[in-house]
Amino acid sequence: MKVKIGIVGPTDSIERIMQVGKEFEGVDMLSFSYTVLEEIDQFILSNKGAVDQWMFSGQVPFSYAMSKALIEKNEGGYAELYGSSFLGTLLEAQIKEKKIFGTISLDTIKQSRIEMNREFFSLQSINFHSYAYEGFVPPGDLVKFHQDLYEEGKIEIAFTCIQSVAVKLKEMGIPCYRVIPSDLAILSTLEVLIERAHSLRYRKSQIAILGVEVIHTQASLEEMHYSHKMKIKELELKRLMLRFAEVVNGSFVQFGDGLFLLFTTRGELEWHIEGDSLLQLMEDIKMQSDLKIRLGLGFGETVLAAEENVRQAFHHAREQKSSTLVCVNEDRDVTEFYNATDKLSFQSRSLGQEWEEKLKDVNISPTIVSKIKSLAQYYQKEVITSQDLAGWLKSTERNARRILTELERSGLVKVSGEEQSGHRGRPRKIYTLSFL
Repeated sequence: MKVKIGIVGPTDSIERIMQVGKEFEGVDMLSFSYTVLEEIDQFILSNKGAVDQWMFSGQVPFSYAMSKALIEKNEGGYAELYGSSFLGTLLEAQIKEKKIFGTISLDTIKQSRIEMNREFFSLQSINFHSYAYEGFVPPGDLVKFHQDLYEEGKIEIAFTCIQSVAVKLKEMGIPCYRVIPSDLAILSTLEVLIERAHSLRYRKSQIAILGVEVIHTQASLEEMHYSHKMKIKELELKRLMLRFAEVVNGSFVQFGDGLFLLFTTRGELEWHIEGDSLLQLMEDIKMQSDLKIRLGLGFGETVLAAEENVRQAFHHAREQKSSTLVCVNEDRDVTEFYNATDKLSFQSRSLGQEWEEKLKDVNISPTIVSKIKSLAQYYQKEVITSQDLAGWLKSTERNARRILTELERSGLVKVSGEEQSGHRGRPRKIYTLSFL
């Protein structure tokens, strides 16, 4: 199956990118030409599933798409403007105008790149007025930048990277040339996007196992053995899960009382993970079957690896003592989902040789330390008490004190003060985390 790259930009830029991309076999390049940036919204939203990667003509359309959350950072890119792009335009202008320019205005290109070229190609005699920026700047601001400098007599010619700016300046009678990416920059960007598309396709084909575990109470355990009520509840749960399995093209199997596994691929589940579909599924099951469940999601290159990650996900989910969704990927990164936007990620594997050395003599797993680090960053706190940690970990304050004492012994936290605990007894210690 061919990789599909969507090319977004003005007509002239698209034609050039398509020409450079002809040498790639097994790649379909789809053109999306715009006259105003707002047209990009419809291009991307209408072709979300049909395009593997998006190549933009430059920084402005790419930043626009990112700012509108039309794409993720790993779903597109653009050819950056390096020194060769500017130097080629400078040479073209001097040949056509039959003049050596000493004062020039230039937008978009980073100041560091300009200085690098001035130094390397001995262009110190040229006075540059630059307007470098990150992201997106309205074209009108760039037009005014060049216009003011020209009318004040500070520049002889303007160089811009934006087509609409070039058109406007020429209409105003201001000498202007447009800087465009070099063929080499376009070629390199296309290679990166094609490789990324292949990588993401491989990732989407990974095995995904969604585990469903009923959270039993003592009453429900007794009910399970002598009553049909629990069987009826489980039938309702299975009905909802079978319907979801159909949506994600999966296979749904029961593995004992209150444990079910749904087998599918990562690509089928990704949209549901990014939104709140899985969290809503838990709520629907609770409402319609009167059963509380926890979800464990595991990814892996093999069924065995995915199943092991589901077990790891359940291990972390059971610590919550309530309905929750936990995902463990192929790198053993753990993500706990609280709602559609709030989630916590941490690493369950080794944290590196330096941390292993500090933790080798203490009774704490690297997973707990990684989770505390992620929680501290999530809550934006580097000074905590045992009460704070107990709340984060959903554990007792006694257990939190034990963890902090061990971390203090390893040098990963230090006591920075005390506070009254609000009742009789010794003051509560305040700890500063030194591993953030």
